Amino acid sequence: MALPPPDPQFVLRGTSAAVHTLHFSCGGPEPDAPLLFSGSENGFIHVWNLKTHRVDTALDGHGRKSVCFVETMGGKDWLLSQGRDQRICLWDLAEGRTSVTDSVFTEHVGFCRCSLLQVAQGRWLMAMAARSLEEVQILELPSKTSVCTLKPEVGAKLGMPMCLKLWQLSCGSQPVLLAGYEDGSVVLWNVSTGKALSRLTCHQEPVMSLDFDSEKAKGISGSSEKVLSIWSLNEQQNLQVYKTHELVNAGISDITIRPDKKILATAGWDHRIRIFGWKKLKPLAVLDYHTATVHCVSFSDHSSPRDRLLAAGSKDQRISVWSIYAQT
Repeated sequence: MALPPPDPQFVLRGTSAAVHTLHFSCGGPEPDAPLLFSGSENGFIHVWNLKTHRVDTALDGHGRKSVCFVETMGGKDWLLSQGRDQRICLWDLAEGRTSVTDSVFTEHVGFCRCSLLQVAQGRWLMAMAARSLEEVQILELPSKTSVCTLKPEVGAKLGMPMCLKLWQLSCGSQPVLLAGYEDGSVVLWNVSTGKALSRLTCHQEPVMSLDFDSEKAKGISGSSEKVLSIWSLNEQQNLQVYKTHELVNAGISDITIRPDKKILATAGWDHRIRIFGWKKLKPLAVLDYHTATVHCVSFSDHSSPRDRLLAAGSKDQRISVWSIYAQT
């Protein structure tokens, strides 16, 4: 008999607004407290101490416009955040500071979260939706130099980019970008040449979220439909549908594969978090706690497997934190 799904290990309350994005920072030497960053609809970024389950710091830099992306850059002291105020901000949090030290104006009004990839010590690439509807811009950080603008071929009619994932096979190899578009397709871009390598239509609705496992050359995407699409990348750099999985209820806001590539989590419009085995997409658990749409899911980066956590942020203004399949 299947075990009943667990309850959250703990719940974080106090954002006073829907939670749209989450990012853990749990590595690093002891006695550093593990942290969880959350971005909310009211424009605040909360830095949660996972030992006390309380907010250490509240950052206010997006003019009370919704925060849709947060990620640390090389440790806990530098944070990148993206808001619906069309700004991407770089924060210096060292020694208790809470200051925005730099920002980029995106000129894009959609919901597309930017994507960050460290390509060398102190050097990152950032992909973001550009001003022109269908374009994606790649910048190098911290210099903010433009690397390229990715433009679909004339007549491609992809619509707006909805989700982005920068990755590279190994440090030093060519960076590539996977982008999910409004027309339901996923496109693989060569960032160095600015050329599209492959395009796959895997949904009938806009691609809301995707994640990619570069070791297995396999990715997964979700949309407003009832279908998860799993696709693979062959050695000729062609994307192809690998399999699909039908869900009970429609609508996926976010998908993330755990760093060890064993399991993945989805955030559902039906208020539920679903856990699957990544190898065969076997359904493992349905976590039913939230009372409204789950907007985001994130796995912790604890170095010890038994400490691993999963966090989910919801429209109900709560963040549920779970310990699931931490031993396997």
